Amino acid sequence: MLGIEALSRHFGGVYAIRGVSIDLEEGELRGIIGPNGAGKSTLFHLISGHLRPDAGRVIFRRNRIDALTPHERARRGISIVFQGARIFRGMTVRENVMVGAHARTRHGFLEAALRLPRHRLEERAIRESADAALDRVGLSDWAGRAAEELPLGQQRSMQLARALCAEPSLLLLDEPASGLRSREREQLGRLIGELHSGGLTMMLVEHDVSFVTRLVDRITVLDLGQIISEGTPDEVRRDDRVVAAYLGKAAS
Repeated sequence: MLGIEALSRHFGGVYAIRGVSIDLEEGELRGIIGPNGAGKSTLFHLISGHLRPDAGRVIFRRNRIDALTPHERARRGISIVFQGARIFRGMTVRENVMVGAHARTRHGFLEAALRLPRHRLEERAIRESADAALDRVGLSDWAGRAAEELPLGQQRSMQLARALCAEPSLLLLDEPASGLRSREREQLGRLIGELHSGGLTMMLVEHDVSFVTRLVDRITVLDLGQIISEGTPDEVRRDDRVVAAYLGKAAS
């Protein structure tokens, strides 16, 4: 589904990502781990289009996309859940989730302003899609509540529902468990597992190694912007380079 070929991005004289190549299969859940400053979030921003590479290519379903805008990539089926729980205050939970469908709408400004039939049909379909996404993440009862009333764990679930409302083929999760309590992490892990079982292709950036290894098929380990290890969770755990760079002696 996704081919990352010799991707590089530098800021000033420092490389955040350097010569990274990854092949992601359809239906795979890939974990991306590494210490702080390893380049994990930069990699996601290069895939989603929020950053442009200095070198290399991003291939999505056999088409090169590294010159496309984030909106164009979203339209092709790539959604990202950012690290912070981003909400639109003054809007309901349902309205926040409906925003996720913006990339696949077809009506123009005039149709929306005049409330023409095509616009009304699309709005109805988006509302139904948002309600289905909220049900999927267990937030149906909160649909009409103000988004800012949600506790942090539910805000993360709402953000995930927003991404699902875009009906993505590839979902990028950037540290979705950051700041969550143990029970909230368990709930999030179950939800990610259910999405994976349903066939959704995902990439997961996360600091919590145990959280990642319970969920993913394969892990790519970054250190100082380069891949130092790749394989199944068991293979990565046994890699001395990973132990030295990230997991520490306790992991051995």
